[in-house]
Amino acid sequence: MNPLLQHLGIDLPIIQGPMAGADTPGLAAAVSQAGGLGMLGCGMRSPEAMAEAAAAVRAATGKPFGMNLFVQAMPSPDPAVVQAAMARLAPLYAEFGLAPEVPARWCEDFGAQFEALVAARPAVASFTFGILDAAQVRRLKDEAGSFVIGTATTPAEALAWQAVGADAVCASGMEAGGHRGTFLSRSGMAEGSGQPSAEDFAAGMIGTMALVPQCVDALSIPVIAAGGIMDGRGIAAAQALGAQAVQMGTAFLACPESGISPAQREAMARGGATDTRVTRIFSGRPARGIVNAMMERLAGDENGVPPYPIQNALTGALRRAAAAQGRADHLSLWAGQGVAAARALPAAELIEGLAREWRAACSVLSR
Repeated sequence: MNPLLQHLGIDLPIIQGPMAGADTPGLAAAVSQAGGLGMLGCGMRSPEAMAEAAAAVRAATGKPFGMNLFVQAMPSPDPAVVQAAMARLAPLYAEFGLAPEVPARWCEDFGAQFEALVAARPAVASFTFGILDAAQVRRLKDEAGSFVIGTATTPAEALAWQAVGADAVCASGMEAGGHRGTFLSRSGMAEGSGQPSAEDFAAGMIGTMALVPQCVDALSIPVIAAGGIMDGRGIAAAQALGAQAVQMGTAFLACPESGISPAQREAMARGGATDTRVTRIFSGRPARGIVNAMMERLAGDENGVPPYPIQNALTGALRRAAAAQGRADHLSLWAGQGVAAARALPAAELIEGLAREWRAACSVLSR
């Protein structure tokens, strides 16, 4: 057992990716109970919902689990930008008998979420979209007793997390489904308000096979590999590159314990290796998902939509209506490049199969 697994108190080098809006306490508990590390994606949960979700996991298992937050500031967008975005979406809303409205707020307050995270005292606290300062990292360790993991899409971001005291870094390759966690500009400065530029996001599109060994070589803390890992062979390959564990999101989306809609389950079942693309049109931040009608219809507006979380909030009612009507063509079908290899198995069965495959692959590599 490697040092990371010993510290986390888990048997297998498998971390369930935190998937805000798609994971559930049931999924996190099942993964942890089976020997991996279950995670709650709390970026879109209120502080109250965070506490409830953590309590639900603890009621289902005594094993360790983690919670993930988006590091983001509350935006104050130009009203003209908001109105232009709403006008762009109006025809789509009309198809569902809706009218776009300015939401009461753009996102959850990160400060309040952070306090809820400290109070929840999860075994692991992980972060994406930005970076904490050293004082926040120390507080999580000292007050909550949490192991702190930062998400990085470049070696520079990984080094930045190490510098503020993170215990490990999740190196997220471009193959990964969902939002890109890029937070540094090419000058090496964190974008504390707003987002990095399109060029910065492009520079952060590094494949897992290239990113992981660079991070391993640069850091003195453990590296967790993420992006395109769907089976035990992928886990063994990531460890061969120096990662001490892997984080798998898309692989767990198909589990019955996940919170995705039936329409997304059907889309995933049909998804192939070439069916995903990175887009900004749903949320304003580059994210990988299965190509559908809405993505193609608004492709020309890719560079004009407001940044996350503004666009994400403006499309929220539309996506909820689409899910209620089983309309996968208007959903953000977040999934990674390995979607065709997703298996619709209960989480415990998936973990058992991954462990068996991983051990077999390690045996082959050791010959």
